[in-house]
Amino acid sequence: ASYTPAETIELVSRAGSMKGHMRPDRVFILAVSGGGLVAFAGAALLIVTTAPWYAENAPGLLRMFGALIFPIGLVMIILTGAELFTGSTMFTTVAALHGRLSIPRLFMHWFLCFWGNMAGCLFTMVFIFGYGGVFDHEPYKSQVITFVTGKQIDPQFHQIFLRAIGCNWLVCLACYLSMQSKDITAKIFAMWWPLFGFVVLGLDHVVANMFFIPLGLWLGTPNLTVGLFIWKGIIPAGLGNIIGGAGFCGAYYYCMHLHGAPEIKIDGTSHQ
Repeated sequence: ASYTPAETIELVSRAGSMKGHMRPDRVFILAVSGGGLVAFAGAALLIVTTAPWYAENAPGLLRMFGALIFPIGLVMIILTGAELFTGSTMFTTVAALHGRLSIPRLFMHWFLCFWGNMAGCLFTMVFIFGYGGVFDHEPYKSQVITFVTGKQIDPQFHQIFLRAIGCNWLVCLACYLSMQSKDITAKIFAMWWPLFGFVVLGLDHVVANMFFIPLGLWLGTPNLTVGLFIWKGIIPAGLGNIIGGAGFCGAYYYCMHLHGAPEIKIDGTSHQ
């Protein structure tokens, strides 16, 4: 069983209103958890894609392995109620367009989610994977350096920005589909495939970058600096993710199903 597209975006609006009115300390702590869960998924991706022969001879197949693993991060975030900056851009934008959330509260929610995710990613990277020595030895160390170089050193600013739009279009679509499904198995299945798409295509997710790039710094990736991480890992990825989530998902589905439409009841219940 599932909700209709119109009912689903109504649920997104209600969730966005609830998120935007949550106590700031709760938002931040939930975002710390969300960042940590993304870090675990990112680390798993790096491990399963450590296969030098495949990297040389079947790179697409290797990406597929990573793409099948990485969605565990969003699944854990959605099912535990943690906060993710990228997904929140859709939820809160719909609530704001629907008149259920003020613009200052929207930006405050984004701010808290962003820095909470950053704190969670950095904490997990440093204390679990850094001091834990998970990637200290070959071939895993070289895989991280190669991955981060391809993610951060090689692409240009505008390329990361455009990839980030596509990334969060798919991430927020995964969040949308999770709201559409009523059964937990269906929720997981629905979330998995948009995430699979974004990873297999090599698109840019600002929260994932908060784990990958600092890990590359920790392991001494050549030519990688904190300044470059901010300039290429945070700014274009963050702006692109906002456009993809708030515009291509949030505003689009709001205009298609909610704008000018009569109030939508969910299971016979109006918005409180």
